[in-house]
Amino acid sequence: MRNPDFDQLRRVLDHKEPGRATLFEFFLNDKLYARLAEAPALPQGDLGARQRLVVKAFAVAGYDYVTTTPSNLTFPTQDAQHGQSSRSMNDTAVIRDRATLAAYPWQDPDKADFSVLEKTAAGLLKGMKIIIYGPCGVLENTMALMGYEGLCLMLADDPELARDVFDAVGSRLLRMYEIGLQHPAVGAAIVNDDWGFATQTMLSPAQMRQYIFPWQRKMVQAIHRAGRPAILHSCGQLEAIMDEVIDDLKFDGKHSYEDKILPVEQAYERWGKRLAILGGIDLDFVCRSAPAAVEARSRAMFERSRGRGSYALGTGNSVPEYVPQENYFAMTRAALA
Repeated sequence: MRNPDFDQLRRVLDHKEPGRATLFEFFLNDKLYARLAEAPALPQGDLGARQRLVVKAFAVAGYDYVTTTPSNLTFPTQDAQHGQSSRSMNDTAVIRDRATLAAYPWQDPDKADFSVLEKTAAGLLKGMKIIIYGPCGVLENTMALMGYEGLCLMLADDPELARDVFDAVGSRLLRMYEIGLQHPAVGAAIVNDDWGFATQTMLSPAQMRQYIFPWQRKMVQAIHRAGRPAILHSCGQLEAIMDEVIDDLKFDGKHSYEDKILPVEQAYERWGKRLAILGGIDLDFVCRSAPAAVEARSRAMFERSRGRGSYALGTGNSVPEYVPQENYFAMTRAALA
């Protein structure tokens, strides 16, 4: 365990070289949190106790921060397939027309419970900060509320209705960030919204510009007004919109990469002078490779960024339970050894 220093990650996000190797991860998993925090399991029902252990786990693992959603704001949908390993992107839909839109129980972010920030801040080690993120983003929540097919059809049949749902989601997420950023322990914010799959964006670039980007731009502006860097976490093939992510939306860093789309090494060479590249060690590679290969690739990424900065090591997405823990530790060892 090393002393946390959020300024190291901040240097990465400011497109500078940190003073030491720096780690970045969106989130781990409960079994790994418990192991790192030397606890039998994470407590259920006691948010304060859980957050103390999660903070300890992040610190022990070598991170300079901990991630959390800032409040209990959500966008409830029907979840007939809860617990199944594979789910349809259509079966969650609860908004199909004007009547169901009018009946939807929208939550007021100004009345949401933001106490998780204080509970998390209470456990921070000296030098640590909180990075907040949303309950998914504008596109993901709208797709869940309308179903993916339902949204695509609505964009053709009744684009004003689709816009009203986008705006209802976007305005609430924006307000959530504005409130969460007021906490002094918050050091950065992740705008997390999966925009694509392996070959293209979920919506056309033109539709992204029309419905999604206006809210993303407002969120980044709110984050920057608060003096914090803005990180985009988005999966999928985003090449058609990456220049806009950097130059128009003005994100400071980008997270989520897959080898089958664009290996992180290539992403770093293409965008590393304009955008902090976070994580990127392909999740499938981390799962399937020998620990020595994972460590070697991770060390090679640090060598690639030496003298140039704008890089923090981590997986391409997150660390779910199916990732072999020895492989995860082989990756982080490249930063800690």
